[in-house]
Amino acid sequence: MRSTIFKALYFLSLSIFSGNIVAETYTLAVQPVLPAKQIKQNYKPLTDYLSEKTGHTFVIRSYRNFLTYWIKMKKKKGNDMDFILDAAHFTDFRVQRKDYKVLVKMLDTVSFTVVTNEDNFVFEMEELIAKRIATMPSPGLSAVRLNEMFPNPMRIPLYIQANDSVDAVNKVLDGTVAAAIIPSPLVGNYDDLYSVVSTEPVPHMALSAAPTVPDNVIQKVKIALLQASETPEGKKMLEDLKIAGFENANAEIYAGYANLLDGVFGY
Repeated sequence: MRSTIFKALYFLSLSIFSGNIVAETYTLAVQPVLPAKQIKQNYKPLTDYLSEKTGHTFVIRSYRNFLTYWIKMKKKKGNDMDFILDAAHFTDFRVQRKDYKVLVKMLDTVSFTVVTNEDNFVFEMEELIAKRIATMPSPGLSAVRLNEMFPNPMRIPLYIQANDSVDAVNKVLDGTVAAAIIPSPLVGNYDDLYSVVSTEPVPHMALSAAPTVPDNVIQKVKIALLQASETPEGKKMLEDLKIAGFENANAEIYAGYANLLDGVFGY
């Protein structure tokens, strides 16, 4: 009996002194601006880094398109989005409707650019009325911004759905569409694209956590990302992601951007 009690106290003390760490698996969802397979490849350095720094396992959740993503996001139960790296309007939506907590954001801001190819020089957006423009489906921010450019429902382009930014670019390059709207940072990756206009910038993507994630895990993730630029492994992760770094963020930075979803079904 004494031996059993001693063993129990021994393992309890180990648990206490080790911080009672129990490894869990957490999902990291990323908005579908790229093909699902490419999202998983591009952001694997981030999940590997978080897994190493927190002692938990992080796995990427990617989605086929924004429609699927939006439907999944709205579900009250069975939501496999523990952490989400997402655009301003979706971040604010989850803060307001799902009690998510904003942890950090990518440095700087982000905008979208309307692009054409060399066979379709366009100087004014009005030239694209009644022409085909590729865009990721609503409620993706690119579609929301494109709708703002054409407030008159009688004078609009013909919107052609693209599964992701790469698909939108390919439709421009092969002449399927006259133009496309894509994240501005992607424009420089293609030599054959010509910019027409860029949208007003908004705060860059934020990482937010579901209310079901324990506070100690949230803090580990936040600290790991804020300190990433100070360590060799963190610098390598940022280099692989092709981003400058992360900075502290909160709900106030994104307050009001959910209003961009006004008129979107289910909002």
